[in-house]
Amino acid sequence: MEQLFRDFWWLVFPLAWLLAGGVSGFLKYQRQKQALDLIRTYAEKGQEPPKALIDLIQKPLDDDAPALRTTGEGRQDRQAANYWSLFGLFATLAAGFAGAGWFTNVDGGSGAFLVVGFTMGAVAIWALINALLRNRTPR
Repeated sequence: MEQLFRDFWWLVFPLAWLLAGGVSGFLKYQRQKQALDLIRTYAEKGQEPPKALIDLIQKPLDDDAPALRTTGEGRQDRQAANYWSLFGLFATLAAGFAGAGWFTNVDGGSGAFLVVGFTMGAVAIWALINALLRNRTPR
């Protein structure tokens, strides 16, 4: 059993991701169900439910509200990413993985950490280019 965990320890991460997605979906379903029960209560009393409650029901379950913003024209656009923070994150990860691959023998000399470090470095360069070339809104 110990060797099974040692060989397949990385499967913990995708399984945790799947479990978190299932819990998130169940919680969204519960929220929609409770809102419908509340609307049913308003209907039984003969009252009009609040507009916010109706809007909650009409929103799809897979809608990620924090990632969207409404523009002046009423349509929704994605918020711009903060590319400077992405650059800092991936540059730090690139330096860490490349340093661990170059100065230590943590990967058994296979060079896997160097490959990950160079890949993170490429993503850091992409984030830097996006941060420098991103259109600024006029003030």
